[in-house]
Order: sequence, then structure tokens, then C-alpha cells
Amino acid sequence: MLVSIRHTTNYSYDTVGSFAVQRLRLTPFDNKTQRVLSWTIEGDGMDEAAHYIDGFGNRVHLITHCKPYDALTLTATGEVETFDRNGVVGNLGEVANPRLFLRWTSRTQSSPEIDALADEVRDKRMLDRLHHLMEAIATRVVYDTDATHQETSAAEAFAAGQGVCQDHAHIFIAATRRLNIPARYVTGYLHVEGEGAAAAHHAWAEAFVKELGWVGFDPANHICPTERYVRLACGFDAASAAPVSGTRRGGGIEELRVDVIVRQQQQ
Repeated sequence: MLVSIRHTTNYSYDTVGSFAVQRLRLTPFDNKTQRVLSWTIEGDGMDEAAHYIDGFGNRVHLITHCKPYDALTLTATGEVETFDRNGVVGNLGEVANPRLFLRWTSRTQSSPEIDALADEVRDKRMLDRLHHLMEAIATRVVYDTDATHQETSAAEAFAAGQGVCQDHAHIFIAATRRLNIPARYVTGYLHVEGEGAAAAHHAWAEAFVKELGWVGFDPANHICPTERYVRLACGFDAASAAPVSGTRRGGGIEELRVDVIVRQQQQ
């Protein structure tokens, strides 16, 4: 599938800021499931941005704003050809050992209830274990955009039985670590027919299977990623894999607006 993407992030402030640093994980790269045909990022400070590949294999741009500002805008656009590999991304050549992703964070820390869910599938074969786990989470945690917030933990979302893709991914990661299976959080894009921009930016999880490498699982949609998915970045949780993160001095109250458009193109 040929997919075009336009991802605009706009920050506005009620007072003038004096300094800011932004870390951008907004650049997809080639792997078994996708081939990047074109990609550009435009915005304040991009002309002088440093760029590097971090320990997770993410393509990162680092922008420093030293001039006064009351708004900051970034727009990433490009085309990506995608392939359905049944969720198998494989080995991406990252520096980090997969076992690094056995580490938990405050957002992916487990609970007795999540541990019990993981224990239910412990005796199954590896791939069956992960597929059953994905389906169990999808069934027990109803998709609800108003039920959780950015800081909600896996334990809180599972106890509430409601959440969004971020929560589904955090719960999956917490459960797989109970089973001593490395797992990580993935951000990217999803092409869904008839859905608006809010549904296009998406998150799911990847688990490491020795024979296959990294394999994606999306409990929010009950499936492994298909050709409708574009992989962007990964990390321990939503915070460490965020497309845009950073720090600032001044600016007062911040208002964030994100617009993402994902379209299928004719090949």
C-alpha cells in the first residue's frame, strides 16, 4: 500500500517564551514492513537541528530555540510504501539488547490483576501466548477516549476496564514482562477508511520473539499491524517514544494542537 502522511504539531503560549529544546522522533525508516519514499520536516529551528540515531534505533532531530517565541509549529510530510508481514518487523540492527525492554516504568508497572491475566496464558506456545494476551486485553479494556489521560498507568487503565491505544499498549507491555518477554511501546500512523485525523496517529506494542525478532501487537484493534500501519518510533512507554518531547523556559500556559492526515495513494 502507498500511504501519504501529513503530521502537524502546533504549540501556542499565552506569554512569550525565552528558550526551548525539542526532541523530534518524527522520521520513519525502512524495515521489513515499510519503505520510505520521501519524508521532510519543516518548522521553527529545523534548518539548524542536530540529528542522530538513538539507542532504540529512532531517527531523532534536536532543535534548540534561543529566540523569543509565542508559538512553535512542526509539519512532517511524506510517502511510505507498506507491506503486510503479519506484524513481523524482525531485527532492526539496534544497539540496545532486546532484554533492555524488560525494564518497567511508572506507566508500564504491572499489578496483581495484570499478572493474573499474564499467568492465564503462560503455558501456551510463545506466539499463541502473545496473541491470546492481545485478545484478552482487547476484550477486558473497552476503547474509550474519555476514560484516561496522558499520565494514566497500565494498572489504572486495566482496573478501570477502559482506555485508548496508549493504555492497551502499556498493559500489553506490563503483562509480557511478567512472562519475561521483552516488549516495547511503538508510535506511528494508521490508515483507517472513513476515520478522521484524530484516529490516524496511533500506538501499539512490539514483543521480541527469538526466532522472528520484533513482532507487533495492537490490542486496540485486535490485530497485528498490517499494511495500513506506518512505524515511526519506539521506547519503554508513551513518554520515551513520543513524536515530540522537550523542555522550555517561560511561555506560560501551553496549548497543543495536533493534526494528522493519513491517506492511501494510487500506486
